[in-house]
Amino acid sequence: MPSRTIGRSKGAIISEYYNRTLRLRRKRARPALKDLPRSMRPSIRDVAALDENCEEELEKKKLLAELQQIAGNERTKMLQSMPLNLSMKRELRRMTSSCRDCIDGPLEKNRLSCWSRTKYSLIITVRQCWYGFLSCLHSLQLWQIAQKQISGRFGMGVLSYFIFLKMLLIFNAFLLVINLFFIVIPQATHPLEMTKGNFVVSDLLAGTGYFTNTVLYYGYYTNSTWNILNSMGYNTSALNIPYNMPIAYVYTLGTSFFITCLILVHCLSKAFGESYRVGSAYRNLAVKVFCSWDFKVTQKLSVELQYENISTQLKEFLTEHNFRAARLSVGQWFSNLLVHIVGWLLSLGSAVGCAVGVYYYSENIHEDYSNRMEQGMSEKQVESNLLTLAVLVSLINLVMPYIYNLIGLLEKYDFPQQQIYVSITRNLLLKMSVLGLLCFHWIGNTMKLPCWETFVGQELYRLVVVDFIFIVLETIFGEYIWRVICIKLLKRKRKPEFDIARNVLDLINGQTLTWLSLLFAPLLPAVQIIKFIIIFYIKKLSLMMNCQPPRKFWQASHMMTIFISLLCFPSFLGATIAYSYTIWYVKPSVVCGPFRTLTTIYESAKIWVRQLEKEDSSFSWFSWIHKYLVENPFFFLLASGILLIVVYFHWQVLDGQRKIIKLLNEQIINEGDDKKFLIGKLQDFNRKKFKPQRKRQTQREVEVHPDCY
Repeated sequence: MPSRTIGRSKGAIISEYYNRTLRLRRKRARPALKDLPRSMRPSIRDVAALDENCEEELEKKKLLAELQQIAGNERTKMLQSMPLNLSMKRELRRMTSSCRDCIDGPLEKNRLSCWSRTKYSLIITVRQCWYGFLSCLHSLQLWQIAQKQISGRFGMGVLSYFIFLKMLLIFNAFLLVINLFFIVIPQATHPLEMTKGNFVVSDLLAGTGYFTNTVLYYGYYTNSTWNILNSMGYNTSALNIPYNMPIAYVYTLGTSFFITCLILVHCLSKAFGESYRVGSAYRNLAVKVFCSWDFKVTQKLSVELQYENISTQLKEFLTEHNFRAARLSVGQWFSNLLVHIVGWLLSLGSAVGCAVGVYYYSENIHEDYSNRMEQGMSEKQVESNLLTLAVLVSLINLVMPYIYNLIGLLEKYDFPQQQIYVSITRNLLLKMSVLGLLCFHWIGNTMKLPCWETFVGQELYRLVVVDFIFIVLETIFGEYIWRVICIKLLKRKRKPEFDIARNVLDLINGQTLTWLSLLFAPLLPAVQIIKFIIIFYIKKLSLMMNCQPPRKFWQASHMMTIFISLLCFPSFLGATIAYSYTIWYVKPSVVCGPFRTLTTIYESAKIWVRQLEKEDSSFSWFSWIHKYLVENPFFFLLASGILLIVVYFHWQVLDGQRKIIKLLNEQIINEGDDKKFLIGKLQDFNRKKFKPQRKRQTQREVEVHPDCY
């Protein structure tokens, strides 16, 4: 009927015809009427059925005729759009192609020209090469197999730590590349004639001696301007391309911080979108149950990893669902609140005490260092005292997390995420307070030294190296000894669990030191890269040998969001504030560095812009940009506000979508309850309706056959 075809595609109509022909084909062939006995001959209804079969035969012929009239490409697309399985489509294509070959002849097969065949072959080859290149890139991803092993055995919570470590490694590689090309290599091509001491192994630990007068520290760089072509070996005076080292130094660091800020905001926005994804966990659970297995995996090791990964994620979903059903009484809630308050008071008091102690100890150490240097003593004779500050800070970062874990044992949390977030917050307050007071001490009390920027760079270098040594020793010996104590002495069958909070805060602390050191030690990101690579393999080995999977499997969908948030605001924001204050307000050293003749570091940019405007008036637009966009703090405040507003609105949109989805889920549940209620009412009505009829029927049967009853 024409009314039935309104709004429907041609492929849907043909697929309907073909489904009807399939039903015809599946019926068994009937014998002739003359071969059947009289009792088995069909009745009038059977004759009508035969008439219907004849009509279906005619429709089948019409279907084939219609397909034959369609061009080859259109017929292929139409067959692809039909909701049929592959075997049926192949059979239909074979029938239409065979009929068309009989009509058009053998020359119809070679309708494509030589150029068309060459073009299609080239397109297929290029596409296959591109897909192969993408698969090779995917297989060359850093630590891909190791991450699958960790996620399959320990879950996404532990894996989030290693993913975060990998992200920080990429950040440091980016910073190292920029500093190498724009700061280190230009200065290395113009070396200075400075006395360097003999290399000693202790220099690697203290950062002094041989490394003092090298490109590792701020004091080695000059305030010179070179011609790029002359430095490359071209002796020409016609074309002068100057390279101003102070301008390159300050703008390279500013660009690094600006690009890092953009990347962090993008990662934070993306993490918010992934962690607060629209939809409920039940949908994810259904997808994980029915659609998660990859049937292309054939290797035994890959199959086992995929099996462990899927089973662990299912346990995470189920455990989170069970946690949501837990409820506490009023008395239990009040007692837990009191324990939390006491725990926070102890944590904050210990953090403040440790920070103040480190501050006064650093003052005493630096006063002693200044007195000894005034007496004419060398750095080798006082470097042991300088190392004690880094050792003290590392000891605090090592011991205090265990004390916070003991406090956390007294507190009861329904979700493991809450316990980890609280532990991360306490450790973060401790580490950031210690670093904040150290920065205040460095900027305020070390300016009496002749080259205080190099001294601060050495202090940061020692903190990074000693922190790395403590992490390695604690991982190798601490976790191993704790496993032996749990199994041998405490007679426990289970190994200790991996402490995500403490390890993540170690990474954030190391990255904060790297951002703080970009001005004073431009090559410190290289040290941080080596540190992160070694830490990854040591932590993975210790995790497999000394740790067990968590007793409570849980989803870590919000973990990366929390990690990136902590990396953005306390860590990166604090480093940016310290960096900005040093550039705008602190006077650089007079005897070393690229800003030795200036009152502030930022003054070099002003002088350069004025010189550029005087030499060439065509660069007046650049001076305008520098005056109103760089010098004006309103632009930075506006840009920061816009970035924060974008993140906030993105979060609010996701929150609104989550609320809408929640209301829709509740509406679906209510509609299901309504259906159950209506079905129950309908069943009750049917029982009441048919019960009198059954009684009357029973009475009639009793009257007709009284003997049977």
